[in-house]
Amino acid sequence: MILNRFIPVLCLLTGLQALPAVAQTSVASPADPAIARYASIRQEILHSIDKGNAYLKAHQAEDGTWGDPSYPALTALAVTAAMRAPDQKGKPVPEYLKKSYEFLLKSQKEDGSIFNRGLASYNTSVCMLALLAADNDAYDKPLLKARAYLIRQQEHFAPDSPYHGGIGYGGADAPPIADLSNTSLALEAVYYSKKLAQDGKYGEQPELDWQAAAEFVSRCQKDPDTTSDPSQAGGFMYRPAGSERQAPQKQAAPSGKPGTDASARGSRGGRGGRGGMGGGKAMAEDYAHAYGSMTYAGMQSLIYANMGKDDPRVKAALDWLSNNYSVDENPGVGIQGLYYYYQSMAKALSAAGIDFLKLKGGDEVDWRDNLATKLVSIQNPDGSWVNTNNRWWEADPVLVTAYTVLALEQLYNSIPIQK
Repeated sequence: MILNRFIPVLCLLTGLQALPAVAQTSVASPADPAIARYASIRQEILHSIDKGNAYLKAHQAEDGTWGDPSYPALTALAVTAAMRAPDQKGKPVPEYLKKSYEFLLKSQKEDGSIFNRGLASYNTSVCMLALLAADNDAYDKPLLKARAYLIRQQEHFAPDSPYHGGIGYGGADAPPIADLSNTSLALEAVYYSKKLAQDGKYGEQPELDWQAAAEFVSRCQKDPDTTSDPSQAGGFMYRPAGSERQAPQKQAAPSGKPGTDASARGSRGGRGGRGGMGGGKAMAEDYAHAYGSMTYAGMQSLIYANMGKDDPRVKAALDWLSNNYSVDENPGVGIQGLYYYYQSMAKALSAAGIDFLKLKGGDEVDWRDNLATKLVSIQNPDGSWVNTNNRWWEADPVLVTAYTVLALEQLYNSIPIQK
């Protein structure tokens, strides 16, 4: 679990609880009806998590990695899923994960990035969350180097660029563009390492320009006051509206070289930005409309940037999500990126402190029970999950199983328990 030394203590000024990537368990009184309501599904979630992590363990390579070692994020996702399991809380790193952590550390470059072939920002963000999950002092310096790297990525875009305040693929040869998927993951990693950066043990550390980040995220939202399509109002896109028509603007980072990635020149076939990265016609379509996984990522990012439930942008996002609620598809793109969507949904609604969503017709849905029931019901007998659609590499059962285990762990730890 990400333990307390990495968690900003309690509330954002707006009243939203500052929850970690896996929410802390809510404590309720014995009379709370939520305890009885969730009693059965909570046990089913736990069993499903155990099966999923057993599947991942069985598919680990001899060197401690998962998937293509060129992308350490694949290993980091499986590691984080194992470390956040409820029965792992408070225990040392299991023996089988020690090689995995060694691999992640060996993948770190001099500039702080953690990657091997491309998508430096994405890989660094995901690997940071795995390192945070270990709660190990030995990882403090690598974490701070990685955090500083992500913060420097924000400095690459000129103030008049639509990408200003955002974070892109990372690396010297990456496209000079930012997107909401890379930005939201970077904000998550920077946010949950904030206490480590601020405790003074390692001297003064750089900090993200959170206002600029919030402005970039906001530019990815369909503004209810200006959009011509009411059904899109409040939803989030992969990139800011109109950015596909403007030549990218880039300026040199004043605080260091941007990275060493020499391969992330495009998006087709890449593993980063899974909430919205595609190529050609698919990318053009992503610019044009809002969809579920990006709307959850956008709302979560606003929360990290200290926006509360009453902020018009957060309210508009919740309205869109309520009107387009589904556990059967990623609204706006069907089953593409479905499991990334599930994880984004679990993280964002937990972070927002939402118990019930009021749907378009007026009914309310207990999204925790609804999502958990769905995920448990579609688990394969061997403990895995997999998407029948391969966009954003979701036909890979290891990747998808890690996503789903993380979503279930988020759900498990956000369900109220008896004092």
